[in-house]
Amino acid sequence: MTVGVSAQRSDAPDKVTGATLYPADLRRVDALSAKVVFSNRPHARMVAMDVSATLDTPGVVEVVTAADVPVNEYGLTLSDQPVLVGLGATGRSNVPSDVSRWEADQIAVVVAETRQAADEGAKRLRVEWEDLPLVPDLDAALSGSVLVHPENGNETNIYHQLKYRVGDMEEGWRAADVVVEGTYVLPHQEHAYLQPEAAVAYLDHSDRITVEIAGQWTHEDRAQIAHSLDVDPEDIRVIYPAIGGAFGGREDMSLQIVLALAVRKLARRGIRRPVRTVWTREESIIGHHKRHRAVLHARWGATRDGLLTAVESEGWLDAGAYNYTSNKVLGNMHVCSVGPYRAPNIQADSRVVYTHSVPGGAFRGFGAPQGALAAEGQMNRLAAELGMDPVALRLLNCYREGDTGAWGETIPSVVSLPEVIEACADRADWDKPLEAETAGFSVFRSVPPDASRQRRGRGFACGFKNIGFSFGFPERCVAGIELWGDDEVERVVLYHAGAEVGQGAHTVFRQIAAEAAGVGLDAVEAHFSDTATSGDAGSASASRMTWMGGNSILGAVEEAQKRWIDGDRPALGNFRFTPPPTEPMDPETGAGDINFAYGWMAEAVDVTVDVDTGHLKVESVVCAVDVGKALNPGLVKGQIEGAVAQAHGYAVTEQLLSKDGRIFNPNLSTYLMPGIGDIPRRVESVILEIPDPRGPLGVRGMAEMPVIPLAPAVSAAIYDAVGVWFDELPLTPEHISAGLRTA
Repeated sequence: MTVGVSAQRSDAPDKVTGATLYPADLRRVDALSAKVVFSNRPHARMVAMDVSATLDTPGVVEVVTAADVPVNEYGLTLSDQPVLVGLGATGRSNVPSDVSRWEADQIAVVVAETRQAADEGAKRLRVEWEDLPLVPDLDAALSGSVLVHPENGNETNIYHQLKYRVGDMEEGWRAADVVVEGTYVLPHQEHAYLQPEAAVAYLDHSDRITVEIAGQWTHEDRAQIAHSLDVDPEDIRVIYPAIGGAFGGREDMSLQIVLALAVRKLARRGIRRPVRTVWTREESIIGHHKRHRAVLHARWGATRDGLLTAVESEGWLDAGAYNYTSNKVLGNMHVCSVGPYRAPNIQADSRVVYTHSVPGGAFRGFGAPQGALAAEGQMNRLAAELGMDPVALRLLNCYREGDTGAWGETIPSVVSLPEVIEACADRADWDKPLEAETAGFSVFRSVPPDASRQRRGRGFACGFKNIGFSFGFPERCVAGIELWGDDEVERVVLYHAGAEVGQGAHTVFRQIAAEAAGVGLDAVEAHFSDTATSGDAGSASASRMTWMGGNSILGAVEEAQKRWIDGDRPALGNFRFTPPPTEPMDPETGAGDINFAYGWMAEAVDVTVDVDTGHLKVESVVCAVDVGKALNPGLVKGQIEGAVAQAHGYAVTEQLLSKDGRIFNPNLSTYLMPGIGDIPRRVESVILEIPDPRGPLGVRGMAEMPVIPLAPAVSAAIYDAVGVWFDELPLTPEHISAGLRTA
């Protein structure tokens, strides 16, 4: 039995001892250093670029510019971004390459013998700019006076929108005894993974341009490199070494294309040397996308008994300068903005808008945290207005088995939200009153706590999220298996491209392979995350990796076992798993079979608020998640605790300061992530195992789920403590103190 047990992570010993090599640790003989130059212009047209002084810099070997890019465009779901902003581009592209729309648009790569020489060469780059009018935020974007992407032919900065039209809203409002409204404002969030962007690129033994980097989808990285270089994907190789965290922040391009371009330009000069670079933390924070800023306005109605009658929502997502995955993130925000609840009448409009700010992109939860803050905020408001218990109100309205979602299709089995809500409430002792007295906490070390000025409160929220790609995006996952031995299988070799971004996926993959092949975990040898050895596994995102990877591995083992019975030694099995297809939403109604699986979660939060200073202490979090089957319970618990800590930062401490398209706190001394003394004092994991009939061994994806309901639960707990609603994140002392003064 290799599943259902907390097997030690296969990468743990080397990570603990320091033997593990991350991209920044990779040292190749005779490697050159590269410096990627940012435009430092949120909106400007390049008038001239002179690289002569850079090339004359001692130690500089080459400069890569837009003129070296055959197809100067890229993007994961929409090619709207130039690889390099510059002049003289001769390749195919619909994207004007002479305009910088973001302060971190890349304009050149300086390649030199040392990093110091590359830095000096970058300083000597001479660029002349014509500054253009800015669209720094949603308000400016919606005015329409300046277009971020006029080449699209639109007369507005809104470029994608979704709707729900269910029932009759007039009837819904007539039936409502209580109506509540709220406007919810959500900020950017920085991924802040442990290792900033780093990579090494070179020509391998087959003359393939090879990029070793931390990412989330090897084959998509390869496809985007090949597109921009205008070569066959087979001429490109992508390898992931150890990955120092991702959380969605490595799903889009950073160094992949530009380092490949550098290797190719050097090779054409007869220089076959590797090229490597490592970003500083400041470059990382400025240079990659963030969780999206968003604003949602909601108006919900219910009867005196608590039954929902009408749900209305209007949401705006700030894409920043480029799409990245914003059109897909909008889908999740849209779905979650109406909550996991039955409502006979729904009207929702969600729109994504270009601005000249840092791009928004994938981040753990992928739009669901933004939508859930509004939906769960409305449910908690209704509970307060009706004088109902928030848990009872949710159980009265939440989705159940056989229900039809707001998107007009039956929700895939098993709909376990009622069980999750009940388990969370039970473990949190929800039906028992909070202790009236508290020892208090000290806001400042030099001042003793004053419990008389601190108030305790409790809040609840739940949620749901898709597992796997949605809205018609093609989904697949490939695995390869070799069975070795004579009469019995003695060794299993697994080939899989799925990324290990810290979640323990590679350990679980080995557990699944061992279980399916009937061998011990030590008998499984694995080769991961190399496009030269594995088929396309898809992205380590959308809480899909175990669900999709597990199904592909089970299929590959089954194929190999058939050949084993036929006498093949070794017996080889390759399997491409394809889940049920999904559909895009109908543009007028929102109808469509949009997802093939869902995850369900709930959280109860206890807080203490200092009413004099506005300081907040999250005392405890009880998080209940249905995981279908806990293949490795220790890893599941780790995901819950890590997600709660990350969600706590989003809700309470993390504030990215930006103005006029520029980030002003691109370092970890002023971007305040929660430390060990700031995170909730107690996190209790409630792991439910209600099998997903389509999941491998009953598995249900769960890595993103605990992030989603925390902020609305904290907001509700603050209301319970002080009687004031807070609908804008982060819930800093300044924010809470100002709200208390206003109230």
